[in-house]
Amino acid sequence: MADNITGVGGGSRPDTGVSPLKGRTGAGAPAETRGKTTIADGVVAKIAGMAAREVPGIHSLGAGMARAFGAVRERVPGGGSGAATRGVKVEVGERQAAVDLDVVVEYDVSIVDVAGEVRTNVISAVERMTGLEVVEVNIVVDDVHLPDDGDDETDADEGRVR
Repeated sequence: MADNITGVGGGSRPDTGVSPLKGRTGAGAPAETRGKTTIADGVVAKIAGMAAREVPGIHSLGAGMARAFGAVRERVPGGGSGAATRGVKVEVGERQAAVDLDVVVEYDVSIVDVAGEVRTNVISAVERMTGLEVVEVNIVVDDVHLPDDGDDETDADEGRVR
């Protein structure tokens, strides 16, 4: 079965000689190849963000200020929709995509190993779900989450005495 995905992003399948993004037209073309499918940058960013978060050793995504603004935005009704793409930037072409990630890793994990697992998971998920070829996954480790770091940003607002 030939997949035809066209538009904002997509990759080619060397075994078929048909770009999954460029559709064919006409009665002689198989039904699944008639037309084109467009994949928005935000879709690729969500897939990449979810795939990165699945890797053990990743505490969160996003640089310090992005995480702080994201935490505030998530408390506002209807404002939490950007959480899946926080810390993720993508560039999507017709057949290829590039991904940039800002991550916070857990303390006492090998950053090199975690970065390798993130790259593998992100590339696998994006290529499998979109047909795009992922040409690079750049990772910036912005912070290390320490075991005694509080996850709840409201702790600082409550004061020292309870």
